[in-house]
Amino acid sequence: MRRTAALTLVVLLTAASAGAANRVVIEDWRAHPVGTRGIPPGWQSQNWGSPAYDFTVVDHGGQRTLHLRSRNDSSTISKEVKGVPLKETPVLEWRWKVIALPEGGNSCKKATDDQVAQVYVTWPRFPTAVRSRIIGYVWDTTAPVGTVCKSEKTGMVTYIVIRSGSKDLGTWLTESRDVRADFTKIYGEEPEDPGAISIAIDTNDTRSKAEAYVGPILFRAP
Repeated sequence: MRRTAALTLVVLLTAASAGAANRVVIEDWRAHPVGTRGIPPGWQSQNWGSPAYDFTVVDHGGQRTLHLRSRNDSSTISKEVKGVPLKETPVLEWRWKVIALPEGGNSCKKATDDQVAQVYVTWPRFPTAVRSRIIGYVWDTTAPVGTVCKSEKTGMVTYIVIRSGSKDLGTWLTESRDVRADFTKIYGEEPEDPGAISIAIDTNDTRSKAEAYVGPILFRAP
């Protein structure tokens, strides 16, 4: 009986260890008290523009999330990531819920480069301000789903439109992207492990407003 119990425990621990190795949680917001405002601890501010950082950690829809709002501003927060083995865990997964879109936003046009929600993966290269490689997964207002385009503001960023328009407003959605495959398709080579994840909301070009929630973010095996 004792031997059976011991073997069962070993199997369970092995399975748990394997599961942990196949998932790298970047952020689930549970370490931040509800009501935390502005830039959450562990995240960094942007170094351009005049961001409002109208961000609040909330309990919403039964889960801890980051509530983002923007009114004629652009706010981005970034978190350095280490230990994300992209070959083993190439799939980026996150949850988001959009409430209001920036009016007339289009990621592919400089004059209307606004998005209600953006999740960026960055591969820093020196000098980082001009040579880093960045893929931005965005919920666009008008650009069709599946659109891939370079930002007309900075050649470092390539947008991939994951959602578009108002169809799924007010609904929690889980997204997943094979980041390794996306990088290879865009840049024509195998990626190194990423160096940062960013979250953003942007309305300053359209001079409008937007609102969204972002839930857990992680890398996992396919």
